[in-house]
Amino acid sequence: MKTFINDDFLLQSDFAKTLYHNYAKELPIIDYHNHLPPQEIDGNRVFENISQAWLAGDHYKWRAMRAFGIDEHYITGNATDKEKFLKWAHTVPYTVRNPLYHWTHLELQRYFGVQELLGPGNAEEIYDRTSAMLQQSSHNTVGLLQQQKVESLCTTDESIDSLQFHKNIKQKGISPKVFPTFRPDKTFAIEQGGTYVAYLQKLGAASNINIESYNDLLAALENRINYFHEQGGRLADHGLEQLYYFKEGTYNAESLFKKALDGKTLVVEEVQYFKAQVLLFLGRCYHKKGWVQQFHIGAIRDNNKRLLSKLGPDTGFDSIGDFSQARALSGFLNELDGTDQLAKTIIYNLNPADNEVIASMVGNFNDGTVKGKVQFGSGWWFLDQKDGMEKQMNALSNMGLLSCFVGMLTDSRSFLSFPRHEYFRRILCNLIGNDVVNGELPTDEKLLGKIVSDISYYNAKNYFDFNKP
Repeated sequence: MKTFINDDFLLQSDFAKTLYHNYAKELPIIDYHNHLPPQEIDGNRVFENISQAWLAGDHYKWRAMRAFGIDEHYITGNATDKEKFLKWAHTVPYTVRNPLYHWTHLELQRYFGVQELLGPGNAEEIYDRTSAMLQQSSHNTVGLLQQQKVESLCTTDESIDSLQFHKNIKQKGISPKVFPTFRPDKTFAIEQGGTYVAYLQKLGAASNINIESYNDLLAALENRINYFHEQGGRLADHGLEQLYYFKEGTYNAESLFKKALDGKTLVVEEVQYFKAQVLLFLGRCYHKKGWVQQFHIGAIRDNNKRLLSKLGPDTGFDSIGDFSQARALSGFLNELDGTDQLAKTIIYNLNPADNEVIASMVGNFNDGTVKGKVQFGSGWWFLDQKDGMEKQMNALSNMGLLSCFVGMLTDSRSFLSFPRHEYFRRILCNLIGNDVVNGELPTDEKLLGKIVSDISYYNAKNYFDFNKP
């Protein structure tokens, strides 16, 4: 029996169906931000069962299971993989109206041909069926990516990473192409005291620079950027509560760095000033290399200290924060733009209350040199769902040009998450299709079809230009 996810899922008008099926559906995927482990692509991992491919590391599912009253033993504990899957299957019917309900059934259908709705009654059979399929060559890590027509993907990699797996992937000629993304957050996490000082030793070893001063730190960072560039890296990413900006000379970065090395505690403004100075330096380096810089802003992390102490970070205890964004973001971007050193930039916003703030801010720094030079990034994390995507695209449409948008990404640790691109494309086509039905846009299939194709694929292909030397 066909489930609710049929060929016209989420498409509410004939025009929306035409846009999706004729202009979006068959396009390849450029996934320019995810957290897939490159070693599993290099090694072409074969998952023993669907729990390993689907539940491990997925804090979205973990949060839902906890909310439903599932014991941690069956989430991140020592229960068997099958027991964990059965508990997830018991939870799924009660995730209705959460995006997990759509994602779960879309992924089961696209990768495994499962048409039934997952629940306790069919969980064992689906576990056995999908786990058997995962043993086939079509369902190893590379096969899963190829099924979804992934052309290029960018992993997220620490500044000290050797990138050996990326080298192996390139040498083996594996398709899709896999590029590293420079993630330097730990290099300016000066508030972490001894942990930060210990990390500097690792950074020094990776860059062959003995880091004893602020200038040494900057030299080490530039060294690592050059290394990432040599390995095909063309993007950087930063996870921040907010961007920071101070008038030059408010503090002295060298003095603050020495203070940290000496084990002294910095006050909040000193920490923020230091981060701002390092980020400005990095921004200038990115511009010099022709990179794209990404800023994910607005998350408040590790809220539940009791469970954090038991389970560690990235286990499902982060949420939306309500930080002041506009003034510092303006100052930061303006500082780089003032010397014509503002790289192509994507700002991802986590608080929907700030959508119009971010959408209007990016327009201040589009200078005509590059189509969509400064982007309002797609709805991410808690906004990576139908309502969040629509609100992000509506804000972008009202304040800027939706037609220049570089579109969707998975931001995922799962090899089964790529139908999120399909989900996004359907929502995009339905949004535009509804405008046509309402008489708010002309019935111009050629124009609107091209815009849909551009947002789904071509804008990203041209914006990132991975073949650029």
